Amino acid sequence: MNEGQPLFDADFEQRFETLLRWRRDVRHFAPRPIAEQDMAHILAQAALSPSVGNSQPWRFVRLRSPGIREALARHVDEQNARAAQRYAGQEREGEYLTLKLHGIAEAPEILAVFCDEQTPTGHGLGIATMPEMLRYSCVTAIHTLWLAARIRGIGIGWVSILDPEAVTAMLDVPAHWSLIALLCIGYPDADSYTPELERRGWQAREPLAERLFER
Repeated sequence: MNEGQPLFDADFEQRFETLLRWRRDVRHFAPRPIAEQDMAHILAQAALSPSVGNSQPWRFVRLRSPGIREALARHVDEQNARAAQRYAGQEREGEYLTLKLHGIAEAPEILAVFCDEQTPTGHGLGIATMPEMLRYSCVTAIHTLWLAARIRGIGIGWVSILDPEAVTAMLDVPAHWSLIALLCIGYPDADSYTPELERRGWQAREPLAERLFER
C-alpha cells in the first residue's frame, strides 16, 4: 500500500536547517509556565522517534514535587563544585565558575528520561550484540523532544553534572531503569542565534571536515 510521501520542498529544508541552528541548550528560563497541551504535544512527538526493534524504551518522569526539585538542585550544585576542582589552577578555572550549568530552580518543567533496560517491547531485536542501542534510542527521543519544543518557542537544558545512581535513587524508579537525561524545560529568558558556550568563549562549533573520515 502506497500511502504517498509528503513533499519536503526547498522551503521546508531551509526552515528545518533554521530549526537545527536555533536549537539551544538553555540555562536561563523566563518565569512563564508551559501549557499542559504543549507539554503533551511535545512528549507525543518525542514518542514518534525511531528505536531499535521498535522497542520504545524511553520512560519519561515529570518531576512535580518541590521537595524533589530542591534535592536535585542541591545535588547538582554539589556535583558542580566537585567538577570545578578539575579546573583548579588552570586558565579556565575562572571561566568555569561563571558558567550557569542548570536551571532546575527556575525551569517550569523538569523531566527525567530513563531507559527501560528490560523492556519486552521489541522482543530483543537488534540488541544481541549491542544492548546499548536501547539507550541510544532514548537519546533520539530526547533530540526529537528538543526540536519539537523549539518549534513552540520552548527551550531545553540537559543537565549532566550529576550522579546518575543518586538521582535514580532519589526518584524511586524501577531498578532496571537507567538514567539517560535530566532536562530543564521552559521558555528561554532571552534568545540568541549563537550558543551560550560559544558566546562566552568556552567552545565554538568546529568544521565538519575535521570530524569526517573515510576508509
